[in-house]
Amino acid sequence: MRYLCGQPAALRVGDANTGDVMIVAIDGPAASGKGTLGKRLAAHYGLRHLDTGLLYRAVAKALLDSGHSPNNQARAVAAADALDPEAFDEMALKSQAVGEAASLVSAIPDVRAALLAFQRNFANRPPGAVLDGRDIGTVICPNANVKIFVTATPEVRAQRRVLEFRGRGEAVDEAAVLADILQRDQRDTSRAVAPLKQAADAHLLDTTALDADAAFKAAVALIERVKKS
Repeated sequence: MRYLCGQPAALRVGDANTGDVMIVAIDGPAASGKGTLGKRLAAHYGLRHLDTGLLYRAVAKALLDSGHSPNNQARAVAAADALDPEAFDEMALKSQAVGEAASLVSAIPDVRAALLAFQRNFANRPPGAVLDGRDIGTVICPNANVKIFVTATPEVRAQRRVLEFRGRGEAVDEAAVLADILQRDQRDTSRAVAPLKQAADAHLLDTTALDADAAFKAAVALIERVKKS
């Protein structure tokens, strides 16, 4: 028997004619390549994609735009409850300032709780979805069909993030970006609620020496092996 996000489903994975659901959970630290991988896998398998980090970034941006601290729990929960993903400006949400604030917002338990149902509902709608984040395989979709934990060294992840920022015209210092990556890793892995960690049944994909194409091919091969097992 295959499973949805926390719910049993008797239908087979990938059988679109029966309305079955296929869920791929991708977790990993900042700039590991999970977002790019998630988009490509979703397109390849005809699934919807959700970058769950954008949800937390949107909450953070709402707080920053209104002049409130990312540590303001009441305001953060209110912002989470009022989210409208259709109105997201992904470019604005990907700024360095919003990313740093999102790391703080995501550590607030009530914010995570407020966004839990949204993420699960998104995943469970046929034909399924690819979700990437930090607690997809452990909390959001613990019964996902396939779980992948994407990682890379902090130095490589910092280099990728610098290229991303500079590609958008943002002036950044690589040493500062690396320091932020390390700080975010520490916060993500040590928070009390839904810390970043590899699920026991997740497949590790180290992208340190892989470009986007190679990582995609490795992930597809992994998913195909799981589907045949």
